[in-house]
Amino acid sequence: MPKATRSNDWGFPRWRGYGSAREATTVRLCDRHGCEEPGDCPAPKSPNSPDRWYFCQAHAAEYNKGWDYFEGLDKEQKEERAKAERQESAGYAEASHYGWAGAGDGSRSADEMRALDVLELEADAEFAAIKKAWREKAKEVHPDVKPGDKEAAAEFQKLQLAYEVLKSAEERREWRG
Repeated sequence: MPKATRSNDWGFPRWRGYGSAREATTVRLCDRHGCEEPGDCPAPKSPNSPDRWYFCQAHAAEYNKGWDYFEGLDKEQKEERAKAERQESAGYAEASHYGWAGAGDGSRSADEMRALDVLELEADAEFAAIKKAWREKAKEVHPDVKPGDKEAAAEFQKLQLAYEVLKSAEERREWRG
């Protein structure tokens, strides 16, 4: 029979701190050569592989900086995977209107960036500039100005859709108290 040992928990195990067990705790070190920090951030070794590197936070950030999630996929597969990811994370988009972000700080979605490309504007364009560019371009290709021109009608529809995307994004950003 093993000898009873003294403990600091006064007989209440829930009073023990986390990681205060008597046995040695194994700590996985960062997989970067020469790094002595704990490696608690898993990163995939290659796309679609279950094998993982375990880096410290600094080396994980460095590793992920150049990571291309869609590497090795053709255009259709990329679009399919992006669509699936958007559907899976759609529930998290509800809270986006609570952010304090503004134009040009990386808060624009991919749809907004495509809409800005259609209007030939920069990523940090204010809504007044968006409205002005939309009006100028829409006047040139409006179906009343160019009746019967199918290319102009298609261009007008693109401009209209781009403006609607940006307008709804601006309304979401705007706080109405």
